[in-house]
Amino acid sequence: MKNIAPYGSWPSEITTDLMTAGTVGLSEARLYKGVVYWLELRPKEQGRTAIVCMDAKGNKQELTSSEVSCRSTVHEYGGACYLPTSAGLFFVNHKDQQIYRIDQAGSIEKITTAPDTRFADLSFHGATLLAVAERHSESADSPENYLAIIDVDSGAVSALHQGQDFYSSATFSPDGKKLSWISWMHPQMPWDGTSLWTADIAGGELSNATVVAGGIDESVVQPEWSADGQLYFVSDKNNWWNLYRLSGRDVEPVCARDAEFGLPQWQFGMIRYGFIDSHSILTSFSENGTEKLATIDTRTGVLTGIDREHSSYSSIRTEADRYCYIAQSTTGFPAVYVGDLSGEKLVCASSEPSVDHRNYAVAKSISFPTSDDKTAYGFFYLPVNAEYEAPKDELPPLLVMIHGGPTSATSDSLSLKIQYWTNRGFAVLDVNYRGSTGFGREYRDALKTQWGIADVQDCDFGVRYLVEAGLVDRDRVAIRGGSAGGFTVLAALAHTDSFKAGASLYGVSDLTALASDTHKFESRYLDSLIGPYPEQKDLYLERSPISSASLITSPVLFLQGLEDKVVPPSQAEMMIDSLKKNNVQVAYLPFEGEAHGFRKAETIAVAFAAELWFYGRVFGFEPVGGLSGIEFL
Repeated sequence: MKNIAPYGSWPSEITTDLMTAGTVGLSEARLYKGVVYWLELRPKEQGRTAIVCMDAKGNKQELTSSEVSCRSTVHEYGGACYLPTSAGLFFVNHKDQQIYRIDQAGSIEKITTAPDTRFADLSFHGATLLAVAERHSESADSPENYLAIIDVDSGAVSALHQGQDFYSSATFSPDGKKLSWISWMHPQMPWDGTSLWTADIAGGELSNATVVAGGIDESVVQPEWSADGQLYFVSDKNNWWNLYRLSGRDVEPVCARDAEFGLPQWQFGMIRYGFIDSHSILTSFSENGTEKLATIDTRTGVLTGIDREHSSYSSIRTEADRYCYIAQSTTGFPAVYVGDLSGEKLVCASSEPSVDHRNYAVAKSISFPTSDDKTAYGFFYLPVNAEYEAPKDELPPLLVMIHGGPTSATSDSLSLKIQYWTNRGFAVLDVNYRGSTGFGREYRDALKTQWGIADVQDCDFGVRYLVEAGLVDRDRVAIRGGSAGGFTVLAALAHTDSFKAGASLYGVSDLTALASDTHKFESRYLDSLIGPYPEQKDLYLERSPISSASLITSPVLFLQGLEDKVVPPSQAEMMIDSLKKNNVQVAYLPFEGEAHGFRKAETIAVAFAAELWFYGRVFGFEPVGGLSGIEFL
């Protein structure tokens, strides 16, 4: 028989220590000459990222020393920051953003010496090393991005192609005689419009550089060459990110389907397919918000599903008939796998917590009507605890979660950041509001000029849907989100009456400040989400939560990294000052040494405990494990 206790107050074995102590973040799996490589983000080591590998015999080792962290900050978000090759393993060291090499003996040497330049998205063929370079100069208004060639002996860095605002995905043909890459110009983001280039390459120089696909209204991502020299890529020219190939000068579809085979390129190296033989592609794709794995026959276009227990996939890499990827399920944590079409084995799990599976809430995919006769999507979780239940006459409080981006998406894969709440007695609605990826370009574009309106309405209508179904307590609804999600939190608190509390994690409060004080990659992002700046400055002011602070009456918690370059601390601090003047209850926790997103174990622990304390104070329950010693300002 279960113990009876109010929702929100249930003791839980899903603690912040469990999230961080034995947990590592896994990313960028690669397969080279039978060896599987991956990156481990280690919160217990101050957020250091290590390069780890496992050979064909199952021997596992870290290749980087404790003083080295592999991480690029090109575009601030980085990605594709290491590459195993026949000439050694090249990687970007976070400390100085330079390229280093690990040789066969394990020795590390510095390759580049360009203190004003950052590197990412490494590629290699023969003896030629390429990278996307980002040169920062005090004399320039913004960094200069270009496609660079690096002399691995001298470390000299030269521009191979320049003139575009952004570059990514440089890929050699199998014979090394051709190169393809992606570029785009302001104000486009890579999910708005990109150009796919091809060129001949010889002697470290390009010739016959030509745009072969894409444009300002077509997003092309992930070019890959097949073994027979055909160029494949993903394009959303027909609403969905589908697979195409270049046949002579013509572009032809490979597999037409109302599904997404591409991803919004927030980071370099976001890979979703690879060749497993001369006529087969292994790919993941998203359909109706759910991820699946399949093969595609390049001759017929036939897609054949593969039965795996995973619910999400990333870093799909192939070598001959073998593959590796990072995957997880609705009840399991991210892990690196290696295998072939006959089966696979686990290489490394991000966590092995001894949690009773009865404590895991399983997502229910929902769709619900929203404004303008549209439909929005999300995943709903009911509170679950193996040992506790609430009094029969009590409905659970609801926590509405807003993903960042806003061009991103949430999934139904197991997340301790959700289970932390559901196991304590919260219901959770994880919203894929209009603008989210995974539902076609039309749905993604529905947020254009409507940020702060459509996303807010979708969250509001989602709450109404659950309240009308009798599933949650209408008087105990909170909303939380980070970055762009934090903006939606503040806007929702100002412009709806659904939310009785909100938590903004490094969220945007002043759109004019964001438009004039952010990094190059996102400096024109708001042109599509709001409108051109400064031409439509009045609209920026109107849409900014700081302008509507007087409408906010519910308590707000702010969590902020003090080294955040994407959303500077001033964004939180100006909002706090306005709310205090209006006698709104406000709590604020700034974190030294943290940037955009929290990486350190101690930060993550304090942030969750503070948020639990906050909801307990607002909703009138005594949480187990809430942070003590803080008060409203």
